[in-house]
Amino acid sequence: MLVKDVMTTKVVKLSPDNSVRQAAKLMFEHHVSGIPVVDDEGHLLGVISEGDLIRRTELCSEASALMADMSLAPDDRANDFVRRCSWRVGDVMTADPVTIDEDASLARVARLMQERGIKRIPVMRNGEMVGIVSRADLLEAIFASKQDETAAGDDAIRRSILVRLGENTGLEGLDVTVTVTEGIVHFWGKVDPAACRKAAHVLAESVHGVRGVVEHFPDPYTQ
Repeated sequence: MLVKDVMTTKVVKLSPDNSVRQAAKLMFEHHVSGIPVVDDEGHLLGVISEGDLIRRTELCSEASALMADMSLAPDDRANDFVRRCSWRVGDVMTADPVTIDEDASLARVARLMQERGIKRIPVMRNGEMVGIVSRADLLEAIFASKQDETAAGDDAIRRSILVRLGENTGLEGLDVTVTVTEGIVHFWGKVDPAACRKAAHVLAESVHGVRGVVEHFPDPYTQ
């Protein structure tokens, strides 16, 4: 699946001249953690998120905020003051936000979210925003996805498992024999540690048509 298959196309948006209070109200009403900020032509300017609002003067005393900022250079303190106190979304938002192309893979967007610590990413097509993808969209893709329907019969199941053993599972290069009888997968060989044994079990269970998994791995503590 690609980002365009799971993204939300009806996106709540804000103008940079909207108020911070309006942004907070929209986040609360629409149950979202961030909102894209666009200009009059709909071009993406930034994103205002919960993270941009948590240091507002409405949430902490100005005195304590100023004390925390004294280690900053004067221009940084001035910028911080504007972000903390301005009523305009354009002054508080995160400019030049992380974006992703609509044809990117779900693995790519999940990796971006993890690396950048963000929950929502604007989706672009030819430089224009066409939607937004969130962690919730990825979760929905997981439980809505269908099992692999390409495998059919014991031989096909075995071939599918052998292919997947070499696909960045941590089991690459291990001496593992796989047999399948009436949908029951049998693993033979020496596989350590326990995490690799678990990975083999999970891998087999993910193949369509598998009815059970039997491990014939020797106990490493009796070797």
